[in-house]
Amino acid sequence: MAKKLFSWPSIFSSTDEQAMWRVRTDDDADAFAKLVARWQGPIQNLCTRMIGDAHRGEDLAQDTFARLYARRKNYEPTARFSTFLWRMALNICYDELRKIKRRGELSLHEYEDDDGPAFDPGADEPAPDARLAESERAETVRHALLQLAEPYRVVVVLRHYEGLKFREIGDVLGIPEGTVKSRMAEALTQLSKRLNSLLTDEPRTAPRSREKLLI
Repeated sequence: MAKKLFSWPSIFSSTDEQAMWRVRTDDDADAFAKLVARWQGPIQNLCTRMIGDAHRGEDLAQDTFARLYARRKNYEPTARFSTFLWRMALNICYDELRKIKRRGELSLHEYEDDDGPAFDPGADEPAPDARLAESERAETVRHALLQLAEPYRVVVVLRHYEGLKFREIGDVLGIPEGTVKSRMAEALTQLSKRLNSLLTDEPRTAPRSREKLLI
């Protein structure tokens, strides 16, 4: 008998894809629990930053994993699990934003930013007054981010807070990489305008780029 060269899960290099394949084919509860444990934080952060409400962000993350399991048979083995999950979470966020718009609400609730941006803002521990200044500045940036239209907000969140590459963002959103870059440039321009007062308060000896405002 010819030796079996591979099984479907063995062709994947990522543990996420292997786990999701077991969920899809075998309803593997342990594999699903592993995916939830690994992705709960990033998905909750995404939902929180898109909606601007930590409590609602937590609920939307739970909704995402509930939908993931309910639609597990839709997962294709040729697709990256992360792309599949990001898209699902964003669709749930878009549904929530449409509901907010219909209700005439503006979601600008404060939330605890336990998981900072994907890049390191510095290792030195700031003094209490510096921490307060950074907190106020971070709140200003969050409010400005929520003022961006969804196509611009999502590229900023996925790039600067979730650490995705431009190509990966394009895969998630189903748009060319060049479009992602142009939207990012426009998003940063709009943020700079909204944060003009913050810019004028910065030391003039070391001008900061627009992207550094997101730290």
